[in-house]
Amino acid sequence: MGHALAGAATAVAGIGALLALAGSDSPLRGPFTLFFLLAAPALAVAAALDGLDPLGRAVAALAGAIAVDMLVAQGLLALHLWSVRGGVVAVTVFSALTLLLVLVRRFGGRATRRQGS
Repeated sequence: MGHALAGAATAVAGIGALLALAGSDSPLRGPFTLFFLLAAPALAVAAALDGLDPLGRAVAALAGAIAVDMLVAQGLLALHLWSVRGGVVAVTVFSALTLLLVLVRRFGGRATRRQGS
């Protein structure tokens, strides 16, 4: 059941990002894009917070996602570059880089420990 729910959430978030980037007039664009803008950075922050208990991790990830969204919006507004597409792209890049750094830290640390042993 958990895997199906995670798959559905991923699909909704992906569709939201695609609808926003395509400039669609679908009534699902707003809620799906909002879900993407909360879920993508929350997943990245949750992956980085490995040692917390599940509830604390969820709360910190949601707060981190809101902070990321606000910082992206503030930065784009300050630079006079605000657009929906730009915001979605900036949040996507931040989330992808954060997940990449977490993966490099996890798997890179294991590789260096094996070489040293």
